[in-house]
Amino acid sequence: MKFIEIPVLPIVVPLGIVTFLVLIRVLRSRGRVTFARASVAGALAIYAGGVLANTVFPIFLRIGTGFYDGPRPLPLYLVPFVDYGLEDALINIVVFIPLGGLIPLLSTRPRWWNVLAIVAGASLAIELAQMAIARLAMGGHLADINDWMTNVLGGMIGYGLFSLLTRSSRIATFFDRFRWPPRQRPAHVEAGARSTTRSTATPSRSRMT
Repeated sequence: MKFIEIPVLPIVVPLGIVTFLVLIRVLRSRGRVTFARASVAGALAIYAGGVLANTVFPIFLRIGTGFYDGPRPLPLYLVPFVDYGLEDALINIVVFIPLGGLIPLLSTRPRWWNVLAIVAGASLAIELAQMAIARLAMGGHLADINDWMTNVLGGMIGYGLFSLLTRSSRIATFFDRFRWPPRQRPAHVEAGARSTTRSTATPSRSRMT
C-alpha cells in the first residue's frame, strides 16, 4: 500500500478563477462594474483559494492493498475548550477576520446578523469538508467545534473593525467606491410597483347621481 498526495494548485487555482467569474457575473447583474468593485471579487476569490488550501489540504489517497487497521473513528471533535491550544485559536481567529471585513462590501446596508450567518456557514462548510475528507481519504485535518467558534469570532471581529473604521466619514466615502450596489428588481416587477404606487396616490372620483 502507498499513499499519493493530491496536488493543491490544480484544484485551488481553477476554483479561485470560477469563484471570481461568478462574483463578477453577480456584480454585473447589480449594476456597473468598476475596478474597485471588481477588486473585491478578486480579493474574495484569492481569499477563498487560500483558505481552502490551508484548511482542507493536504489530502492523501490510498493506493493498493495492505494491512487492515480497523474502522477509523469519526473525525469530529465536539468538546469545546478542551485540549485546544491558544496558538490554534489565534490562527483561526486571524484567518477569518478578512472575511468579516469583505462581506459588508457586498451590500449597501450590511447587518451584523447577515455577516454572522455567512461567516458561520462558511466555517461550517469547511469543517464538514474536513470531516468528509478525513473519513473518505487521508486528510490532515479533523472537524472541531473549537475551530468553528473561533472562526465565527474572527469574522465578527473583522466586521466590528469595519464598522469602527466606517464611522469616519472620510473612510466611509473611500469604502463606498468598493461597495457593491443593491440587487436590481426585474423590469416587470419595477413597473408593477410604480403602477401600484401611482394608483394608490391618485384619489378616486366619486360618481354623482
